[in-house]
Amino acid sequence: MAQLPILRYPDPRLHKVAKPVEAVDARIKQLVADMLETMYESEGVGLAATQVDVHERLFVMDTSPEHDQPMVFINPQIVARSEELVIWEEGCLSVPQVWDKVTRNARVTVRALDREGAEFDIALDGLAAVCAQHEIDHLDGKVFVEYLSLLKRERIKIKMAKRAREEARGVA
Repeated sequence: MAQLPILRYPDPRLHKVAKPVEAVDARIKQLVADMLETMYESEGVGLAATQVDVHERLFVMDTSPEHDQPMVFINPQIVARSEELVIWEEGCLSVPQVWDKVTRNARVTVRALDREGAEFDIALDGLAAVCAQHEIDHLDGKVFVEYLSLLKRERIKIKMAKRAREEARGVA
């Protein structure tokens, strides 16, 4: 397994729409393993393939308290959404150290393939529902900061650009 580099906002590659995974083969299984390692090492609860510059419809997540229940979603689609909404303070491995409130559906049902290629449906609520919606947004080329006001987005872009310059100089 290998830890993968995570794209940082406002990298334009984060806005690419991911294509469906054509086959759950050895390459995809290795990508899943690498993404899980990357997510855990980065202390995240979810990671979309788009974030590691692979533009295929795949994400991993683990919202369990002990971080020991990894879930894999290949070619995910939301097939049902609750009318009830929740406001959740979200963060993102592609936008480190930035948190803000986003409104999402309180419950969703996701249909996907697992790491062996078997189709499943799962009803999610709470953090898991928010995480799945956040990661599917990544696969659709959308970053959570796009739910924020234009002013907030511009401030985040400036902050991220400054941080990238500092890291390039070895200041961070």
